[in-house]
Amino acid sequence: MVKIFLNGCCGRMGKAIAALCYNNPDYKIVAGGDIIENNTYDFPVYTSLNECTEDFDVIIDFSNAKAVPTILEFALNRKKPFICCTTALSDETVASILKASETIPVFKSANMSLGINMMVELCKQATRILYPEFDIEIVEAHHNRKLDAPSGTAIMIANGIKEEIDENVEYVYDRHSVNKARSKNEIGISSIRGGNIVGEHSAMFISDEEIVTISHSAQTRDVFAKGALTAAKFMAGKEKGYYTMSDVIAQYIGE
Repeated sequence: MVKIFLNGCCGRMGKAIAALCYNNPDYKIVAGGDIIENNTYDFPVYTSLNECTEDFDVIIDFSNAKAVPTILEFALNRKKPFICCTTALSDETVASILKASETIPVFKSANMSLGINMMVELCKQATRILYPEFDIEIVEAHHNRKLDAPSGTAIMIANGIKEEIDENVEYVYDRHSVNKARSKNEIGISSIRGGNIVGEHSAMFISDEEIVTISHSAQTRDVFAKGALTAAKFMAGKEKGYYTMSDVIAQYIGE
């Protein structure tokens, strides 16, 4: 059984993870952290992390960008694996997470879905085969409450594709102000916001003769919660270092 400290436990994703852990013998949330006091859980919720006395195996953080430095310090003080599921982080915070991986095990992914991370691997393979004959465009869609655009996942897909290209690549966000023909080394990234879309991502590889589309559709937020728990099981007992969902996927594809 993996014992978890769940930061951001009162948010939508925190509640989704807590629901999946309920009566699941593989996971147990022993304590949580949030700025909101909550007495409905069967585990203690701390508004001040320093008050936590429970022992645990890993920390899952699904909070917000401003809260990450505090929970990261907590992980360092307790010398526990840190799973960062929070997005829209500043460059300074990302740098501090990388620095922390020199001391503790750190896991970070812009998207915790196993499916979306598999999509990234497929896009990398497609790029190796199809580029530069095929132009590459990424389209993402999310609910109307999402603050950042493009999504961190769209950037993660673009970065994975970029790794496979042996030349400078330019990301082009929204073409309404670009009055010129498309360059070959561009990756276009477009965003849609509306309704209650959980998350839609498509990578289009486009030539003069054909179009190859690799896409992923999240039906519920449980896919991200399940991914976080998969990461928790993977990280329990790990040595210090920096880990991503690619390391989890490598277990399945034998790399």
